[in-house]
Amino acid sequence: MVQISVIEGDITKVACDAIVNAANTTLLGGGGVDGAIHRAAGPELLTQCRALGGCPTGKAKITSAYYLPARFCIHTPGPIWHGGDQGEAELLAGCYKSSLELAAANGCKRVAFPSISTGVYRYPLALAAPIAIFAIAEYFEQNSNAGIEEVLMVCFDPHTKSAYEEALKNAKLLMLY
Repeated sequence: MVQISVIEGDITKVACDAIVNAANTTLLGGGGVDGAIHRAAGPELLTQCRALGGCPTGKAKITSAYYLPARFCIHTPGPIWHGGDQGEAELLAGCYKSSLELAAANGCKRVAFPSISTGVYRYPLALAAPIAIFAIAEYFEQNSNAGIEEVLMVCFDPHTKSAYEEALKNAKLLMLY
């Protein structure tokens, strides 16, 4: 069974096989975690991302991680919050599942995720955290032989960490994980 852990920290400093980037659809960098990942990875990341031609919301693409402490960087554009009635939950779940598919396909054992869409895209944290945890649990329920051993939810502050810890606890109570 895969280990899902919630930690507080800087995702650009987490040693793992793949760091997931909460990207925008251009994949060309931006603010928040996206900008931090691009700065930490170095200019080669932007060069490789330019060649990818963007990525639709809820999907993912993979690149080298360059100067990040990982082999890969997986870029996934999360949904912008518009009130919850425009498919945001399905798109957000798709971010996690698509990222895990790429991680598994590339032999990753340890994957680090940020809190996707809860920054400038304004997805309410109280809604996003359970979607993330349930999407991850559902992925492993359907792909028990994916080869991934650990998923880290890397939270940038105590409030975010608390929301993901609560979501993980609830998932365990519901026996989804």
